[in-house]
Amino acid sequence: MHRLLTIGFSAVLLAITVVSTPAIATADEVARQPASLLHTEGRSLVDDFGRTVLLHGVNNVDKSAPYLNPGDGLTVTDRDADLLAQHGFNTVRLGVSFDGLMPERDRIDDAYLERIAGTVDVLAARGIHVLLDNHQDGLSSIWGGNGFPAWSIEARPLPGEPNPGFPMNYLMPTMNLGWDEVWNNSHGVLDHLGVALGALAAKVNGKPGVMGIELLNEPWPGSPFLTCFPNGCPDFDRKYQAAMQKLTDHVRAANPTVPVFWEPNVTWNQMMPTNLANPPATPAIGDPNIVFAPHDYCIPSQLAIYLDLPEALRAGCDLQQINTWRNIDVLTERADIPTVVTEFGDGDPTVLASTLASADERFIGWQYWHYSSIFGPTDRPDPFLGEVGRKLVRTYPQATAGTPVSLRFNSEGGDFEYTYRPRAAARPTEIYVSDLHYPGGYVSEVTGGQVTSAAGARVVTVEADGTAPVTVRIHRPDSDGNDLPTSGSADAGSGESGSGGSGSLGTGSLGS
Repeated sequence: MHRLLTIGFSAVLLAITVVSTPAIATADEVARQPASLLHTEGRSLVDDFGRTVLLHGVNNVDKSAPYLNPGDGLTVTDRDADLLAQHGFNTVRLGVSFDGLMPERDRIDDAYLERIAGTVDVLAARGIHVLLDNHQDGLSSIWGGNGFPAWSIEARPLPGEPNPGFPMNYLMPTMNLGWDEVWNNSHGVLDHLGVALGALAAKVNGKPGVMGIELLNEPWPGSPFLTCFPNGCPDFDRKYQAAMQKLTDHVRAANPTVPVFWEPNVTWNQMMPTNLANPPATPAIGDPNIVFAPHDYCIPSQLAIYLDLPEALRAGCDLQQINTWRNIDVLTERADIPTVVTEFGDGDPTVLASTLASADERFIGWQYWHYSSIFGPTDRPDPFLGEVGRKLVRTYPQATAGTPVSLRFNSEGGDFEYTYRPRAAARPTEIYVSDLHYPGGYVSEVTGGQVTSAAGARVVTVEADGTAPVTVRIHRPDSDGNDLPTSGSADAGSGESGSGGSGSLGTGSLGS
């Protein structure tokens, strides 16, 4: 009788939990499906097959003319795209420049648009979703920055006016006058930018690899910047949101459905909350395809990097990152729109792990700053094989046929657990299995569903048995799979504070 009960109980367990034998993924299993169009549904990004999408990726931003020249050691090439896909990255934030789009008043550079479209196609063919980021740092070359063409801004530095360089040049009085021109649409600068973004939107209309257009990187308030401290600046944000809506309207005229990404004004990086979509201070967002695009940087760590101050300052990062993610939660709940962290990066693995854990807990995607091509005039080693890369390359659900419930990953040992509530979709759940964490193969365990991919596949596909929650666990054969971070903590592989340095991969510089 005891033996019969044991056999019966084992049969029930087998029916509930399917366990694979260890297997090693082979190189040809890294091949990707082409990227599909994304749209928003509430706080989620959803693909054409009805699946909730989670994005992990990098920035690739060329800030200097002539912009986007694959093979120059900066812009991604087809070989970089293969490498990124191999490591499981499914998004790239590709920098575009107003200065490149409209180098002369009223003249769109069609050759530049062709280079943008070509780079999008290269990435999309590997299943990589591209966010086109209208990038600026320091407003314009007028102040040693980039972004706005010199013809579009009339303000100029005064003779002898000190320029301390990025990022302190934002405090220059004349640069603040330049930003005032932007927000006041003096001389039609916003109108010209809208025309340029409209031309970009038209060029990529219908391209499934384009996940969105980001209207402006790290917008500075200009002369009113002090009003943003210490609790945010609703008066400026009202003007700023009107500018974002104006630019969105230009994009919509050329491309009615592409997601449009709005950043908060850049005092967000100094711990200030945003007043976007905060009635009555600012209007609610009416466009159905707007995505919030904050950054998550730690000021103490950035000071250590930029100003060569003591690395011990990084001890204060926890407080700032808690504040940043609290502000993300407030905006996301208030506006009911998705969030993608479009920049973060640090050479300190503890700071990095905090961002990644906070994103996992909320099922929020991210794009790391920064990746530069390693296939240029001189090939360079794979930058993801170091400590920072091991944090970024993760086992994670890229597309879920359902609603995410919880996600946990240990970047040290590779233990992974994911639970979701299934719903009908045209394709199954897809989980990328890190190519760095399972040298001896991996074991997959599923409760409430079945693995439908081949043993050892780099992308595990799962189909639910019914409507009950599905839990997927992946781990090394020598692990029980239980070495997982607790909710709200950095992943179990966060380690000790590292030696710091630039948060870039390849040869790009840290920054925004």
